[in-house]
This record gives sequence, structure tokens and C-alpha cells, in this order.
Amino acid sequence: MEDTESGEITLLTNTSHSLQRSIGCYNDNRLFSFSPRTRSRDSALAKKRSSKLWSETYDGAREELSAREIKRQEVIFELMQGEHMLIEDLNLVRKNYYEPMLKLAIMSEEELEQIFGILDTLPSLHQDLLGRLLKLRCEDGTVDQVGPAMLEWLPCLQSYKTYCCNQVSAKALLDHKRRSQAVHNFLQLCQESAFSRKLDVWSFLDLPRSRLVKYPLLLKEILKNTMMDHPDHGPLTQAVSVIQTIISRINSKAGEAECEFYKKRLSYLYESQSEEDVSRSRILQCHGELKNNKGQRLHVFLFESVLVLTRLLTHNDQPQFQVYRQPIPLLELVLEDLPDGEVRIGGSIRGAFTAANERAKNFFRVSFRDRSRGQAHTLQANDSFNKQQWVSCIRQAMVASREQNSAPLLGQETSGTLIDISDLSLNCYEDSNKMEDG
Repeated sequence: MEDTESGEITLLTNTSHSLQRSIGCYNDNRLFSFSPRTRSRDSALAKKRSSKLWSETYDGAREELSAREIKRQEVIFELMQGEHMLIEDLNLVRKNYYEPMLKLAIMSEEELEQIFGILDTLPSLHQDLLGRLLKLRCEDGTVDQVGPAMLEWLPCLQSYKTYCCNQVSAKALLDHKRRSQAVHNFLQLCQESAFSRKLDVWSFLDLPRSRLVKYPLLLKEILKNTMMDHPDHGPLTQAVSVIQTIISRINSKAGEAECEFYKKRLSYLYESQSEEDVSRSRILQCHGELKNNKGQRLHVFLFESVLVLTRLLTHNDQPQFQVYRQPIPLLELVLEDLPDGEVRIGGSIRGAFTAANERAKNFFRVSFRDRSRGQAHTLQANDSFNKQQWVSCIRQAMVASREQNSAPLLGQETSGTLIDISDLSLNCYEDSNKMEDG
């Protein structure tokens, strides 16, 4: 195995928000543990569809309606238009990507099935909702009630669990296949074509996830503009609760699928590195790329009860994460937030400066409480925001881990060994330079 060039790995994915640049954090509001996404260059350059407002489409209907009711009709109209555009895009994906690549043997049928998953079953699902909503539209373009129709249809979204749980492995395979010149050329040609609106294929494959997390927002906005005594108020309230429950369950399963995906790609140099905490893990709290104080790139995984540092490698032309040093169980972890200028690149001398006479920034340190258990690691994030996300995510995981283990500990003789919450202080420097890892 040899080292591969380690750029930032697109992460984990909010779920109703985008994931960040180099760290993905797990939370109940996110679909997958990919980090919140930043606005991509593709989306910034994408040609936007022309869209009309309800009031522009049905100009005569608004004269007798209140401002609040007009707003309500606008959101219902947006819901319907969104379904129409999603159906168009899902059909576009099969016609312009899946079928040509299969016909031209650019990828095997098995590879395409893994990447596209159950995408071909989704257009009919959303066509069903659109049909229901269109039947509710009056001649003047208004819709009186959408809550009952949504309540009846929303359980169909349970099928999204299969699609969302496949996203991590689908993205990994797609990124791997892009190395093929034939795949790269085909996808590049598609992106330059008018039908794609300058979007990459993954932007289309991610549309179902994006649509799923938009339903609560749309339903809440309709509810916000629905009078309390309106017959639609009760069903809409129920619909909001139903979709939030569905998304929470899908998010949980997708998180478990992502965790398993990365666990299977960890490789261990020594048996002693194989922590039971890793094998038992079901949640990947966050992961992403950091550098140590010698400038080496490491990919760091924070599971619910253990922190694992790895090096990204390739083995049989597949990405793999070789565990670096000893994984640190969160119950044994000490976390230190290092002030700017505290660390020298290539060493750990306090108050040192870089060669460019600039203060070394955005470092934090992780180590074992018992320093004989393994090395400390001084890690550098891309920027201060990224660093604080790491520190916050690790700190929260440490608290959760200790709370989870506090009940059995409280029933034992601890003789002062019970870990105190003060140990979570981010300004501890005792023995910070002992057994420092390079």
C-alpha cells in the first residue's frame, strides 16, 4: 500500500442543512453525517430554472384574499412546483446518465445500480403526490386544504431510507470511477451540456435528500400562514410531526450505514490498535482531515466512544484508512485548546513562531489521561471556525460518553478516581509536551 494524495474529503452530509468543508458532525437535524455543505462552484454557476409565483400565475385570484392567505397559497404553489421540477430532474438522470453509461459500457450494470440505487422508483412516488395536490386546486388556482393529502402520502417517504443509506457508498464508488478517463470524459461532457444546467451528476443524485429535508420547512410555512380555526390547521400540525419523525428515523439509519462504511475501511497495523469501542460503534460523530504539528495529513474519526487517527491510503485501487498510533477512548481522552503561537510547525515549543514569522494557528491537542497508554497528538485545523467545530464536537462527545458511563461508576468505590467534569477544561497544559507525537 502506498500513500495517496490526501485532499479534503467531502463530508458528511446535515441533514437539513449543508455540511461543512472539512469536518462532518453528526446531529439529529442532519441527514447523514456528512458535514454541512458549502455553496459549491457548480451550484453558483448553475443556470436557474425560471419560476413564477402563484400570484403571477393566478393574478385575478388574489384580489379577494388577505395578505396571509396569499402567502399561504404561494407556499402551497411552491410545494407543487418543487414536486414537478424534482420529477423532471429524476427522469433526466436516468435518461441522460444511467441509460447512456449502461449502453456505452462506461460502467457495469452492477456499478450503476450501486451508484443510482432506487432512484428510478422515486419519480412515480412524487408523481403520486403531485397528482393528489393538483386535484385539490380550484379553478381560481387556490387550494383550501393540503394537510389531509400530505398526511396520507408522507408515509411513502419511508422508502427513502434505502436510498439515503446507500448515499455514502454510492458517492465513494462514483468518486473512484471518476478516475477512469471514459467516466471522467462522459460526466464532463454532460456537465457542459445544456440539460445539466452546469450541475455535476452528484448534484442530481443528491436531489432526493435535499427534497426530503425541505418538506418540514414548507409544511411549517404553510401552517404559519393558516388560521387556527381553519380546518387545515390540525392536519398540517400532524403532518409536520409525521415528517419530522420520518426524517429522524432515516437520519439515524443513514448515520449507522455511514459508520459501518468507514469502520470496514479501517486497517490496523497491530492487534493492539483494534479497540472494542470501534467495533461496537454505531454512530460516527464527525470526521475530516487535520494536520499534525509536522504537517502530515491525517484523517480523524470521532466515533461515539473513541477517537481514531488514520492515514488515507490506497489498497487494490480502493481508499483505505490505516489507523495511526493508538485509538483514544473518550473516557481516557484529554482535550486541550492551544492558543495561537503555542506550537511550532515541526515541534511543540511554546511561544514559537513559524518560518514566515507568523504565529502558528488553529491547533488543539488530544492525549491519553494516562500518558503511558500512548502518544499525544497536536492537530491543526484549516481555520479557526473549523478548529472550534472540532473542539466542540469532541467536547460534546466526551460529555455524552461520560454521562453514559456515569451510572455504573456511581455505584462503585471510586476512591477519588471518578472523572470530574473540570477535566474537560480546554486550557490544561500539564505534561502537555510529554510523549508528544510527531
